[in-house]
Amino acid sequence: MVLDRGEVANSWRRERWDSLRLLTPNWQCRLPGCRYDGPDPDGYMSVDEVVEFISRFAAVSSAPVRTNTNVTSVTRANGGYDVLTTNGDFRCRCVVVASGACNLPSVPRLRDSVPAPIEQFTPFDYRNPAQLPDGGVLVVGAAATGVQLAYEIQLSGRAVTLSIGEHVRLPRTYRGRDVLWWMDASGVWNQRYDEVDDLTRARRLPSPQLVGTPERMTLDLNALGAMDVELVGRLSAVRDGRALFSGGLRNLFALADLKMDRLLDTFDDWASGNSRDGDASEPERFEPTRVPESSRLQIDLRSGEIRSIVWATGFRPDYSWLHLPVVDEKGLLRHEGGVVDAPGMYALGLPVLRRRKSTFIHGIEDDAREVIDQLANYLATLRDPKLLRSR
Repeated sequence: MVLDRGEVANSWRRERWDSLRLLTPNWQCRLPGCRYDGPDPDGYMSVDEVVEFISRFAAVSSAPVRTNTNVTSVTRANGGYDVLTTNGDFRCRCVVVASGACNLPSVPRLRDSVPAPIEQFTPFDYRNPAQLPDGGVLVVGAAATGVQLAYEIQLSGRAVTLSIGEHVRLPRTYRGRDVLWWMDASGVWNQRYDEVDDLTRARRLPSPQLVGTPERMTLDLNALGAMDVELVGRLSAVRDGRALFSGGLRNLFALADLKMDRLLDTFDDWASGNSRDGDASEPERFEPTRVPESSRLQIDLRSGEIRSIVWATGFRPDYSWLHLPVVDEKGLLRHEGGVVDAPGMYALGLPVLRRRKSTFIHGIEDDAREVIDQLANYLATLRDPKLLRSR
């Protein structure tokens, strides 16, 4: 049984901004027995199209989904688990935690020090620029969400200041193909979790600065700077009504550029030893991220210059319903490649769960097959292999 707190594809229906599109091209949207079959394989699905795709997969697979069923508690009981929900309670031998890593916005505590007249938003409650008051907007965070919202809000006529921390820079296309084609073809996305040098860091990396647009535009800090988005350092404090930003943009940019170039080197090395269907395109390198001539270290939030703040500072999981000692001090699920530190409990859909592509729609199948194999082996060791019974 699959328990969903709302409708199928609920988070896509209820918790996304209006203009959002997938970062992955349509041809990469595939699940067992269900894949994109429309007229624009190189395009990027809108929110409505993602909802339709996932709903279609639920129908095609005949998945036993119980909707509008919010899990309120999971506890260990009699060699299995008691699962309490808003739509009945269950006892089961095994539980697969597939609730994802983006259940709640991760907003720093310094938001509480922001002066009251300033309106604050997260990606969960932001829908479009019309929600924002007239005047300047501070967008905090420069991963995929931050750069997309900064771009959209700047186009609306509001002056945007973008606060930048660690980020992953990528071009939208490389040598004539979508950059995610290269991630797939070169094997980078298939790298397994037990092959990653620093797994903890890999699981915490911000999403790359990408956007899915019909023209396949590259949305990096150079593009935002060219349209007069003001770039400042990481928001380090709000003190006496002033937002304080760290310096060091030059070093931050240089590190992101270096990592991008290393990844492009990996693509080139792969291409040199593999046929690319006669495509003779040459390796590319991109202009380094331009450092502003001057970057403000503080903004007076009481001056009226900034009227709203959008916190694009990432997301975190919510395991408040999981009443078991399987969550670490940072609120993350303890698991080894999806095998949770509890008998008969497994996880899917978390960053680099078993591969670098684990959190992408097309990346879940390989993980699921391996994790469910382990679940099946566990059930085979039990006297009563019955998976689920209503209580």
